[in-house]
Amino acid sequence: MNVTKALRSGTRVELPSLVERPFEVYVNGIVQREGVDFRVEEEGLVFSRELHQEGKLGFWRWASITFGVAGTYRKNDVVDVIYEVGGRRTVASALPVEPA
Repeated sequence: MNVTKALRSGTRVELPSLVERPFEVYVNGIVQREGVDFRVEEEGLVFSRELHQEGKLGFWRWASITFGVAGTYRKNDVVDVIYEVGGRRTVASALPVEPA
């Protein structure tokens, strides 16, 4: 296995600027644990596993789904972070993911 590739595997998620500890992290609605599922680096979260998000659907893909020719079975991981701002709980939903 290529050592460089092993070091770069995983996924990074940029945290919104207002996020401060403590916060909760969910992937596809399942709570994630810091130190087990992700770590905090600079202003982002780094997951050891690869997460994927489906991009925007092109015209032909959209049309094939609409007319029942094909379904949308691509992997689409959703990362949500719950945090407090001014004493109110706030959710940053469907944060974009990028390779770590």
